[in-house]
Amino acid sequence: MAQIVITGAAGSVGSVARSGLQDHDVTPVTHREHDNLDSIVLDVEDRVALMTAFEDQDIVVHLAGNPSPEAEWESVLSTNIGGTYNIYEAALANDVDRVVFASTNHIHQMYNIDQRSRPETVRENATAVRPDAPHRPDSYYAVSKVAGEALGNYYAMRHGLEVVNLRIGWLLTEEELLERQADDSAIARYARAMWLSPDDCRDGIRKAVETPLDRNPVSVNLVSANQERYLSITETQRQLGYAPVDNSATVVE
Repeated sequence: MAQIVITGAAGSVGSVARSGLQDHDVTPVTHREHDNLDSIVLDVEDRVALMTAFEDQDIVVHLAGNPSPEAEWESVLSTNIGGTYNIYEAALANDVDRVVFASTNHIHQMYNIDQRSRPETVRENATAVRPDAPHRPDSYYAVSKVAGEALGNYYAMRHGLEVVNLRIGWLLTEEELLERQADDSAIARYARAMWLSPDDCRDGIRKAVETPLDRNPVSVNLVSANQERYLSITETQRQLGYAPVDNSATVVE
């Protein structure tokens, strides 16, 4: 059993992560108080508070930040980039073994985007994209995640901290996925390609926490086994033992 701290623990991905890591001693960190969650309340821009929160922790799952592809530069600069820097500094100072960083599919979205002004759209006949493809971010949000990955790569290679960059797809319930099919066809197609079911999200985060790494850092995509996916999950399966069970085509059909 590991001592694990989860930032952004009250969010949609954070809630799934907590349920998937119940076999461990989990410390939730949130930006504000929540009635149904006992957590450490802090701002990731507060490095001193993070230093305290990470004491005696083995692993950090960093999910906090502005998650919107429409976010302005000032927001992602301070929270996503500055906050992630603070996360790594606090992890290093406390001898944390591993950081699992919530990156995003948006760092490669310009390869297949349908409408340049709408990040969550995909053109027909999208081309396959592997994790080692050059970054093509679609928004300031995506740029901030590229910076977050670069920070993690630095701490991994300079200081030996284990780092897993999880490029997370679109976490939706089956009902939410079906609702998206009523949207514009390019948005509906994006939802089917990027769908990450709660069960597959739970499995992916658990594997990112528990699986021994044979290389460091590791950067992989985290989407379900969707028929229309174009982000490769072969590396996720090989590096982390990820075993997705859901497919958006089955849900939509």
